[in-house]
Amino acid sequence: MPAGRVDADGLNMGVFLAHGGHGEGLFTGWLAVVPALVVLAGYTAGTWRVRRRGDRWPAAREAAFSLGAMTAAAAVLVPETSGFTGHMLQHVLLGMVAPVLLVLGRPVTLLLRVTSATIRRRLARVLGSGPVGALLFPPFTAALEAGSLWLLYRTGLYAAAAADPVLHGVVHIHAFLTGLLFTAAVCQLEPVRHRSGLGVRAGALVGAAAAHAVLAKTLYTVSPPGALLATADRQAGAQLMYYGGDMVELGLALILALPWYAARGRAEARARRRTDAVRGR
Repeated sequence: MPAGRVDADGLNMGVFLAHGGHGEGLFTGWLAVVPALVVLAGYTAGTWRVRRRGDRWPAAREAAFSLGAMTAAAAVLVPETSGFTGHMLQHVLLGMVAPVLLVLGRPVTLLLRVTSATIRRRLARVLGSGPVGALLFPPFTAALEAGSLWLLYRTGLYAAAAADPVLHGVVHIHAFLTGLLFTAAVCQLEPVRHRSGLGVRAGALVGAAAAHAVLAKTLYTVSPPGALLATADRQAGAQLMYYGGDMVELGLALILALPWYAARGRAEARARRRTDAVRGR
């Protein structure tokens, strides 16, 4: 059976054989968990240092980052024999859910608070540089994230990754990094100099969501080139991509809208106080 193809029972034998069966796939999965645990340990050490000197670090941020790291770790432990639906679960967790939670933890802000003054100045220069500003331009990150998905599922890349463990790992890393970059660019919770307005960020989110939804609908109908997926498996995976993406994108929309709504409320309250002060004279 060609790598990346599926038997009548819907078992993705290409992925299974490419990773040497259950044993090797599980072993490499646990190896991929190690970076998540290291990053989580570093973040936790940073929060401990901040609080030890008497400063405040919100528990909600720590909880979000911890859950994001655990979500990323859980994603790579999804069994390689779980077919296209399992692959799509990995995509949603690793490329969408985990990045949102990690960004909510504001790791860059934490890093700036625990490092020395010299390192802070260097980091500030990097964060304020033109290349970082271009990299975090929301329309660019939206095009990168959506374009990568279309490239993966509408070319032979998906089938090729099923047959090559190294390429398979690269695809996962790329999905995570592009998702993280897109989320950071849209939310803009960290202290970067080049910031985009709400309209630009909202437009990028809407564009990425539309591209994501259309791709999911095409996958519901047609398998990726070179991968003959069982109909039920393919459609379940496409539905997971569609509805899971909707939920994450709704969460991103709330992250954008709530600060704007709060700012509008504060502005109106200030305007009312000024009006009341003038009338009281």
